[in-house]
Amino acid sequence: MLPGGKAKRSGVTGVNGLLLFCLLIFGAFGGHADARAATSESAAALELAKKYVPVMMIREQEDPLCGIEGEQYQVMKVDALFGNPDVLLMRNNDKLDSTLIKRAPEISDLRNRGEEAYLDLRGDPLGDTCIYAKDFDEMKDEGRAPVAVYAHIAREKGRSGIALQYWFYWYFNQFNDLHESDWEGMQITFKANTARKALEEEPDQMLLFQHAGGERANWTDDKVEKDGDHPVVYPAAGSHATFYQSAIYPQNGSKGSGVGCDNTSEPLRELRPEAVLLPWQPTDKGEFAWLSFDGRWGQKEKSFNNGPTGPQTKDQWGKPFSWMEQQRWSSPRMPGGGIVGPEAVNAFCGVIAGVTGVMNLQQAEPWAAYGIIAGFILIVFFVFFYSKWRPADPDRLQQKRAYGQIVGASLKLYRRNLAAFAALGAIAIPIVGGTQALGGWLRGRSGSDDLLQGLSDIVLGVGSPVALTLVSALVIVYIRDLVCERDAGIKGSIHGTRTLFWRVVIAKMLSLTGVFLLAITVIGIPFAIRFLVTWSFVQQEVIFTDRSIREAFLASTDLVRGRWWHTVRTVVPLGAVLAVAGPMLGLFLIFTPLPLVLVNLIGSVVYALVIPFTTTGTTLLYFDLQARQREGSAVPRRSWVPWKPNSFGRRIEQPAS
Repeated sequence: MLPGGKAKRSGVTGVNGLLLFCLLIFGAFGGHADARAATSESAAALELAKKYVPVMMIREQEDPLCGIEGEQYQVMKVDALFGNPDVLLMRNNDKLDSTLIKRAPEISDLRNRGEEAYLDLRGDPLGDTCIYAKDFDEMKDEGRAPVAVYAHIAREKGRSGIALQYWFYWYFNQFNDLHESDWEGMQITFKANTARKALEEEPDQMLLFQHAGGERANWTDDKVEKDGDHPVVYPAAGSHATFYQSAIYPQNGSKGSGVGCDNTSEPLRELRPEAVLLPWQPTDKGEFAWLSFDGRWGQKEKSFNNGPTGPQTKDQWGKPFSWMEQQRWSSPRMPGGGIVGPEAVNAFCGVIAGVTGVMNLQQAEPWAAYGIIAGFILIVFFVFFYSKWRPADPDRLQQKRAYGQIVGASLKLYRRNLAAFAALGAIAIPIVGGTQALGGWLRGRSGSDDLLQGLSDIVLGVGSPVALTLVSALVIVYIRDLVCERDAGIKGSIHGTRTLFWRVVIAKMLSLTGVFLLAITVIGIPFAIRFLVTWSFVQQEVIFTDRSIREAFLASTDLVRGRWWHTVRTVVPLGAVLAVAGPMLGLFLIFTPLPLVLVNLIGSVVYALVIPFTTTGTTLLYFDLQARQREGSAVPRRSWVPWKPNSFGRRIEQPAS
């Protein structure tokens, strides 16, 4: 029994040993196979990342180092931040208090830091931002900021395919929002489930990150520009939101877009970054331990000036396909130009930049911002609303009036003659539309021809002044017929303007040209302002008194002399209404789903309809000044003829009128 039992136990032990031996052998070979497969997939991932790494076209920095029209920075590795004595690792305790964790932190110091931690670069994002440009320029010159992007193979649970993501790190965000560090990027999706298989097929879709959202495209879409397999992308200057083409992109904040105008327009320069492959998942070990840092990569500030968090905290890191499906297929681009008057979309860019500038100042210097806001409100009140408003009689036009009475009478006269004034204003549209089309045609064929480009600028520049001059003349003739108790009408206005056409148009264009030439000398700006006011009535003098061009300039000057500030009181608000009415309406319409071309069109129509109103107001001011001149004594003028030294600067008793 005993021998048999021993033999049996020995047999069982032998079988178990054999099984164990087989498992060890299988495990050894299987482990090596898995390791080889992982290594092969990592190599394929790196090859894939290098194959599709984007070519980046950024705005050329033509200004000095700290100019903000171009792009001051380049995509770079984050390594330059570590061990840097100008960088602090901080802990945010509450809204007002932070404590220092470490100066010149290493990568290991960021490991597993929570949301309360943040990196603080040298400088203040709400102060002198030139410090960041200088620091980056120094790092670039020393070779510590190589041009590079971070590649990451992203997968999503329950979804097939992979997303090849590229994360762009920028040292500073110089846009309407100012903050230290900026993370943007893009992704290319494949139907394949591995990098090795993705190398054998063409990408499916592409997505560019833009602020909190993005813009999608099929890989074969025309808007996806390629250099071989490398997509060509256009990061916007300062904001770094990435686009498919060179243009200006007005953004109204919808669907994750920014608020303001992202600019990727020429001049441009090319960047070809290195692709640095990130691990599949965030790690707290090795050179990419910073992926476990959930804090902010810039100074703690309020709202949109706060430093951004890292790539692994973004929704698209773990859900690349779900996030992509929520993004838009296009971005609104700046139209080629308005039809008449100031472009509403261009005005939007300036207004948003101004408003966000005050908001940034409010965070840095609250009382200064409040002072600017209060001053603006007071100026608007005194310029537009502080006046005597009643009575505003539109029946007896030739009389003295205060500014408010002129505006009120103009509105009533416009409403009474709405159809005629609207039709006369609409004449501006084909004039400027034609010059815009001709100017655009010349510009499209100019290429590098400076002569054609200059001619295009001239054509585009004269359209609005000519239209304003012609419509103003038509309206003044219409009002003349009302004053003379004639049968005022559109045909009569056209006929009356035609008989005086060259004098009316040349006189007004000469006044505008003279003001422009004085203004561009800079030192002549005070004189430009003076003559802009004193020459405001040359058209009225030609039409109402049949004066020559020279006599009209002298008579307009004499009319304003001694009443310059009173004239400014009316001319400036009327000019402001003409300049801002269309753009201000467009400013609100941009926040609607309307196409930007339609927004500019609506703004242009409003501008054309406002010309008769402002011309009516200027003409009523002309009547007002005549009445004041009749009531008071004539104001002597001075001689400014340099070739008559005995009379130069002396008061001449009798004015030209």
